[in-house]
Amino acid sequence: MFVFDARTLTTSQKGGIAEVAVAWHATRLGIGVLRPAVEGLRYDLAFDWGGPIQRVQCKWGSLRNGVVRARLSGSRLTPGRGYVRSTYSADEIDLIAIYCPELEKVFVVPIDDVEHSCTLYLRVEPSRNNQRRLVRWAAQYELGAIAQLEERCHGMAEAVGSSPTSSTQPKAA
Repeated sequence: MFVFDARTLTTSQKGGIAEVAVAWHATRLGIGVLRPAVEGLRYDLAFDWGGPIQRVQCKWGSLRNGVVRARLSGSRLTPGRGYVRSTYSADEIDLIAIYCPELEKVFVVPIDDVEHSCTLYLRVEPSRNNQRRLVRWAAQYELGAIAQLEERCHGMAEAVGSSPTSSTQPKAA
């Protein structure tokens, strides 16, 4: 396995890696992955799950203290207004896909869960104070857990499982 130091990567490089990793993980599960023909859209990819196509914004997530953290906001310098901060809305995208290189996993969060948020936190390990309320468990959003694929007798892959994802939470260690 190739090991790299994420601290040496630019935000553009991290975004590119996240996009490729999300596409690879989804394709491995049999999810159709579409790419826009032009740059500049608010989404990076689209997923064809067999129903309506969903627009996906890909993000890099870092693991620290048992939590995957991903920045959802951006800022850009404009000529007339200076720095403008932006977040995502349901009008622009349907899903946020977070690639966490430390875990080598992808987490997919519906935009309705995080609309207009600046940062997303997904807990991998229980907190030290055992807080459970208002915790977003990473396992509930893991791409493989959401789209478990199995072959039907006619050979067509179909997604099975619960949507929304299971309400069960990881057990404390």
